[in-house]
Formats: sequence, C-alpha cells, structure tokens
Amino acid sequence: MPIVKIAGQNPLVDGRQSDNALAIQRGMIRHLHHCGHVVLPEFPLSNGRRADLITLDRKGIFTLIEIKSSIEDFRVDKKWPEYAAFCDRFAFATLPSVPFDIFPETEGLFIADSFSAEMYREPNEDRLSPATRKAMTLRFARIAAQRNERVTQYAITHGYAMPEGDDEE
Repeated sequence: MPIVKIAGQNPLVDGRQSDNALAIQRGMIRHLHHCGHVVLPEFPLSNGRRADLITLDRKGIFTLIEIKSSIEDFRVDKKWPEYAAFCDRFAFATLPSVPFDIFPETEGLFIADSFSAEMYREPNEDRLSPATRKAMTLRFARIAAQRNERVTQYAITHGYAMPEGDDEE
C-alpha cells in the first residue's frame, strides 16, 4: 500500500493530470474504444516510467500514447523515446491548439479533445519480441484486474450497485 495516496479513496481519480491532459485522455479513450482497443491510463512500465495510455487491440498489438497538452509539455519531456521498448506502436496525442509540427514526423500523432480524437499521422509498427510481448500481456492483465478489484471494492464500500452481466465482446 502506498504511503501517499494522491487521489484519496476514489480509484477512478489519479490527480496528476492537468485539465487539458484529462480532456485529451478522455477523447483518446473514446476514440480507441470505438476502434476496438482496450485502454489503461497511467500504465506503470517495468523501467519505472509511466505510460499516459497503453492500448491492446483485438490482434494483441500494444500502442502506447504519450499525451502532450502544450508546447512546453512536449519540450520539457525527454523520456518519451524510452517507451518504444514497451509497445508495437507509439504515438503522441495533443489538442488542436498545439502546433502539430513540433512532434517528430517519425511518430504517430492524434489530435484530441474531450469528446473524441482523430488520427493525424499513423504510428509506425515495430513488433515486440515474443518474450517482451508475453511480459507486457501479463502486466496489462494483472494491472487491469487489480484496478477492477479496487473499483469493485470502492463500489461495494460506498453502496453502489454493480452492473450485472458481462460486457465482453
């Protein structure tokens, strides 16, 4: 159990993101879900970094999305190249008000707001090794299950009704 809980009790509130970053996150999750991806925000990587969004599509392809809500946000971040080792595809997501030309042309780019997103530039694909894919798949599954457990316990503790049935595809 962490010593400091940034978000308090609610497991759906992280507390680290700006309002603009949360708007991008929301639009990206809606878009990715519509495209058949499952998404985990704030995904801890084995190198100690944290991915803003990681997705898994129906074919088992991992896409890592790095959210950049301003020019300054992009310029001060030098860690994003380290993320390539943890995904098949990498892309940035930003607001329409951020100039698109600041992002490397070699990386994918999404333009998002709080309602949806559009792909501006397709992410390149560089397939993970089988061992890394297995490790990422297990990590993805365990983190998703742990988050589901926290949400379920929070709902039970606070008297929320849990939905019946299974919403799997």
